[in-house]
Amino acid sequence: MPGNLILIATPIGNLKDITLRALEALRSVDALLCEDTRVTSKLLGAYDIHKPLMSVHEHSSDEKLALVVQELREGKTLGYVCDAGTPGMNDPGGKLAAAVYAAGLRVEPMPGVSALTTAISICAFPM
Repeated sequence: MPGNLILIATPIGNLKDITLRALEALRSVDALLCEDTRVTSKLLGAYDIHKPLMSVHEHSSDEKLALVVQELREGKTLGYVCDAGTPGMNDPGGKLAAAVYAAGLRVEPMPGVSALTTAISICAFPM
């Protein structure tokens, strides 16, 4: 049975802004794909999570994306995190998701804290 790719939203700024669901996902995946392993290592270290990391970024080759697809076909569940925020929003997550969708495999979005919603909450006019 094929695995799936989980796009996991991460905190923007304060590491304590991570959701409980995101922490659960980070702990449960077989491995993590990340925009920058150094940034992701800091997040994982803050929560004592240890997972294999593979860098996937805007310059990743088609061969690297094919490797990800193959791991999913083998039944692995992989998480993808960008440096801050929701993967696929101004980062390589969209390219990764497109490759996984093209292979007919599952991509699961994991929402996080929204900076936009937080900013709107303090507006002085009705929304």
